[in-house]
Amino acid sequence: MSDLLQPGVRAPKFKAVAVGGEYGEGREVSLADFKDRTVVLYFYPRDNTPGCTTQACALRDAWSDVSEKAVVFGVSVDPARSHQKFIDKFDLPFPLLVDEDHAIVESYGVWVEKSMYGKKYMGTERSTFVVGPDQKIKAILRKVKPADHVAKLLEVI
Repeated sequence: MSDLLQPGVRAPKFKAVAVGGEYGEGREVSLADFKDRTVVLYFYPRDNTPGCTTQACALRDAWSDVSEKAVVFGVSVDPARSHQKFIDKFDLPFPLLVDEDHAIVESYGVWVEKSMYGKKYMGTERSTFVVGPDQKIKAILRKVKPADHVAKLLEVI
């Protein structure tokens, strides 16, 4: 499905538990819950890692600008308990989606083969999808550098 994901196509539906923000310790949400709103799904590899922390804190620091324009969810394959610790440690104002079964990362085509120190493994590609009020993909930011994420996101939402 990832080959088909490009601006203008319908975004893959999802249902997942959201942790943090208005969802507290967790509540199920789906893409359909946000019809008529712009939704940002930012996919990141792991809670509490240097790049992911840089990205999340930059989003936190620009929250007043970003939250006026879109509903934002961070997405990783970490469990709810890990998400809650990440949110608490860095005072993140936005919710994180639990995707332990990899359903969302796979449907958005960001569960990919990676390589570190010559060793290959599967992991989440740092990418952001902006879904318009019509539930179609408005923009895709692939392989975003953590420090550049917010500026690029603000250009497209």
